[in-house]
Amino acid sequence: MDNIRGALFMTLAMGLFASEDVLIKMVLDCVPMGVVLIAVGGVGAIVFALMAQMRGHSAFTRQFFHPVIVIRNLGELVGTACFVIGLTQVPLGLLSALLQANPLFVNIGAILFLGMTVGWRRWLAIGVGLIGVVVILRPGFDAFQPSALLGLGAAIGLAVRDVATRITPPGIHTLQTSSWGFLMGTISGALLLVVDPPVLPSVGDAGILIAATALGMAGYYLLTRAMQTGDVPAVTPFRYTRLVYAMIFALVFFAEVPDALTLLGAALIVGAGVYTLLREARVSRAARRAKPVASPVRPT
Repeated sequence: MDNIRGALFMTLAMGLFASEDVLIKMVLDCVPMGVVLIAVGGVGAIVFALMAQMRGHSAFTRQFFHPVIVIRNLGELVGTACFVIGLTQVPLGLLSALLQANPLFVNIGAILFLGMTVGWRRWLAIGVGLIGVVVILRPGFDAFQPSALLGLGAAIGLAVRDVATRITPPGIHTLQTSSWGFLMGTISGALLLVVDPPVLPSVGDAGILIAATALGMAGYYLLTRAMQTGDVPAVTPFRYTRLVYAMIFALVFFAEVPDALTLLGAALIVGAGVYTLLREARVSRAARRAKPVASPVRPT
């Protein structure tokens, strides 16, 4: 029952994130990217900082400058900036399909930098997923869109964040890293204002930004509940429902219809990701079963 509830929370979280993407894409027609990132990132950073403070973990700490946290935050900055810029340049469905490659890059990063060892099956799954990325991008063909590389940049940047998160120093609370992550959105927004001057949003656009921020915060809450409620291997595959939401929303709100190769590439990426997650869960269960159990000490 817990796994079912966890899967439901995860599915709802992905729906909220996809809805946030739609609102941000809509408002980007009238409001500069930098203003959007500053507004959404600033509110998120403040809210999570206050939540962390209430639990005795200040967001204003020297740990912010720890090398691992610096790398994590730079990954967040690059990933967020690429995704938001991509919303203005790339169809939502295509951008979301490329973003699903994030778990594949997380696995590659863990292998290269964290010493994780994998067998040929998972290497094959990673290879299939990367083929899916190539199928979507189609480099060297007339259908190739250079701007689609922004989706790849978002997936890689957020993978850097996720790999660094795995080795976050002890004593740093999740709410602290969440606040810093949103702060990176604010910083990337400020940088973008250099090339895209600020414009004060209208009342209607401000309302959309507030709604987008609320959806993102609610999505984060449900994502956290999902990981706390169910087993990680059982819940995590439901992250890919974000792609389903994105393609439906792209069709309904922006009349975007993905072509056959984009759907094929997305299927390869999602299939490879789900297989990798299930394989990791199976190996972990086998390792736990094989672990010797200490014999009870009998009184003499």
